[in-house]
Amino acid sequence: MGEDLRQAFQDVVLNGTIWFVIVASAVFGVFIGAVPGLTATMAVALLVPLTFWLEPTVALAAIVSISACAIFAGDIPTVLLRIPGTPASAAYADDAFKLAKQGHADLALGVALIFSVVGGLFGAVVLMLVGHQLARVAEAFSVAEYFWLYVLGLSCAVIVSGGAVLKALLALLLGLLLATVGLSAVHTQARFTFGLPELYEGINFIPAMIGLFGVSEVLKNLVALKQGRSAAVVAAAAAAQPTMRRRLASLLLAPVSHVLIPACIELRRRIGAVIRSSAIGTAIGMLPGAGADIASWVSMAVAKRWSKKPHSEEASLDGFAEATTANNSALAGAWIPALVFGIPGDSVTAIVIGVLMMKNIKPGPEIFEKQAVLVYSLYMIFILANLVLIPIGLLAIKAGGYVVRVPQRVLLPIILLACVVGAYAISERSFDIWVMLAMGALGFLLERWQVPIGPVVLGIVLGGSLEERFIQTLTGADGSPLAFFDRPLSAVLGIAAIALWVSLLFFRRRPA
Repeated sequence: MGEDLRQAFQDVVLNGTIWFVIVASAVFGVFIGAVPGLTATMAVALLVPLTFWLEPTVALAAIVSISACAIFAGDIPTVLLRIPGTPASAAYADDAFKLAKQGHADLALGVALIFSVVGGLFGAVVLMLVGHQLARVAEAFSVAEYFWLYVLGLSCAVIVSGGAVLKALLALLLGLLLATVGLSAVHTQARFTFGLPELYEGINFIPAMIGLFGVSEVLKNLVALKQGRSAAVVAAAAAAQPTMRRRLASLLLAPVSHVLIPACIELRRRIGAVIRSSAIGTAIGMLPGAGADIASWVSMAVAKRWSKKPHSEEASLDGFAEATTANNSALAGAWIPALVFGIPGDSVTAIVIGVLMMKNIKPGPEIFEKQAVLVYSLYMIFILANLVLIPIGLLAIKAGGYVVRVPQRVLLPIILLACVVGAYAISERSFDIWVMLAMGALGFLLERWQVPIGPVVLGIVLGGSLEERFIQTLTGADGSPLAFFDRPLSAVLGIAAIALWVSLLFFRRRPA
């Protein structure tokens, strides 16, 4: 072990090529993550052709750095423009933008950076210390457990949404309805396609998410401009940038004093909550198919539940901070089943498994013995990638602030153009642009009626998986509903989900 660890240290920490790849990949990941719709998965997928000519350690360094930095970068447009840069950011888009409108954009972005780094480091430590043992928990999950896990994730979307529970439930049902469009994994006949071949594959949640959050915000600000009122984006821009006097301050000291130090103070205040959300994110991340998206929603719901003032400004920061921590810790958690069982924890690790197989490295329990140097190198890469994120993230925050200083009449068309590019880039179909515009109009109307948008997005994302697990569970038990409770773990998750909904519908009074 000692010799393998020493060799890994030389291959990573003392290797200038690895440092260059980590920094370059971090910059690329931040750029991709900050553009709405260009996900971390897409950034990693773009890298795959280059991995043919890269050593395994170098390829892993690029993948880890890109995914970690892209997840954080998705928070920049989320805070400043209320457009989730990545799907994991959708959970806290409203709370993040609320903080910006209240003049706390610098604080929110600093919290996103520091808490993301802490969450990533926590996940890396768990991966190093107990990854092999924790993977056995994921092995115990059957389709019934996954069904209840998805139910809990969807329930959390209702919990964290502002306004009435019934309106949040309506939004969730609308998202689940949109998820039934097209062919599913358990049906052979297309549904609700209206004769459009493009809908056979269903509604792509990336254009839908961009439309619901981004285009609806553009429409809302256009209405505000037409009525002569000050729009929200201007407030965010003013909060994100220093005044004329502060522009004379050092370019190096300003990000530290306005972003880094306040975020570290918040970290010290919330250290217990950070550990809790990191543990939640790592645990959810190691479950195949769960990923950072569910980790964000669940940790957000837990934060709101424990908040003494669930509708206050402090509660918004609590939920935002814990969710950004959880989604980054989930990234490392997803590597646990990928390394131990060869089962991808998320879409990024699915690509990783393909890359390793291409290098004649087979994931599984034997990788810890036959490829020990590679595994130890991966641990160090996780730590370095998260540490490199701090300076690069500070530069990205400063650049993002300059972008939103553009006058609103110029900024709104630029935002709309970015939305169009993000929606089109996923599948390169013009149809997705129309989906984005339709969802933007829907989101605009829902906000007018004070119906939260977050549950709609999560319903679209998880609806197909929820339906698939539901049908598989019933089919395997000849249609008996007892199949959802016939295992101890599924019974515990099922009772927890039912108790959560009972408390929501009957014991929680919220304004309509």
